Amino acid sequence: MREPDPPSGDLVVLGAADVNAALEGRERAVIDAVRDAYLRHRDGRTDLPHSVFLRFGDGRPDRIIALPARIDDDDPVAGIKWISSFPGNVRRGMARASALLVLNSTDTGRPTAIMESSIVSAQRTAASAALAARELHATPDDTALGLIGCGLINFEIVRFVCSVAPRLDTLLLYDLDADRARTFAARVAREIARPLTCRLAAGVQDVFAGARLVSFATIASTPHVHDLAWSPAHTVLHVSLRDLAPRLILDADNLTDDIDHALRASTSLHLTEQAAGNRSFVRGTLADVMAGAAPPRSGGRPVVFSPFGLGVLDLAVARLVLAHAQANGSGVRVPSFLPAFTG
Repeated sequence: MREPDPPSGDLVVLGAADVNAALEGRERAVIDAVRDAYLRHRDGRTDLPHSVFLRFGDGRPDRIIALPARIDDDDPVAGIKWISSFPGNVRRGMARASALLVLNSTDTGRPTAIMESSIVSAQRTAASAALAARELHATPDDTALGLIGCGLINFEIVRFVCSVAPRLDTLLLYDLDADRARTFAARVAREIARPLTCRLAAGVQDVFAGARLVSFATIASTPHVHDLAWSPAHTVLHVSLRDLAPRLILDADNLTDDIDHALRASTSLHLTEQAAGNRSFVRGTLADVMAGAAPPRSGGRPVVFSPFGLGVLDLAVARLVLAHAQANGSGVRVPSFLPAFTG
């Protein structure tokens, strides 16, 4: 469904409540949208410039990232996500990340919608991780999920992995802040419909000892895991990208979402490329596996999926949100947001 340009330069604004209403209970639809976006990207039917990082100097971990993208399919879409990550916000009682997304008409280039996008970003990230778990790991048989980092992203990953792992019943939780892990467990008990047993782990290795499927979603800016007793049965969802030391990356069977995008910005893959002098340690992409061009696992090694987080995924999920808003008349229409054409 192509979105028409709003008349008279009107703009639709969708806040957090609108986005939540559009995506609530639709984990499988979000996973399908992410899967389709990955396959379109593999087929060359996207435009995906490199993300731009705005930093604040003085060794601050804060950053704002711009992710422009375009998908060319039966319902073409273009736009940009502008997302900030300020870890200190958590101490202020605020979310670490905040974001908005602008959608533009692919016919005229005119902005048609603005939406709150930290929810979109979290769900597309979680959907990507769950999709990788489904495609690369024996999720129907696994009952445990290990979580390193007890924040919003890993909470969303729990919700989405539940939709692809029917036997999941145990979460192993590790966070540098034990109180944060306990708060996470309480939220799981309160908000996840499926009964899940939460166990607090003593460290990263304890997580790997108890779970073969492990998700990293931390705020680490440099690798902090240098040794692991892991096995070829392990699948690592390396969502935060900077947790694993190059030695571990070289010991793993590595897949990503886009090699050029993932091997930059001091990710673990980027540091490994600098150390090794090549990028042959990356076998391919998740889309290669989904397209049947590569096997799910290779070489009898643990699989590490390191997704950079592509802007096309945000657009694919934002398109679901916009379609819901159009069907339900939600959001706020700002009349005459754009100036009138004067010739």
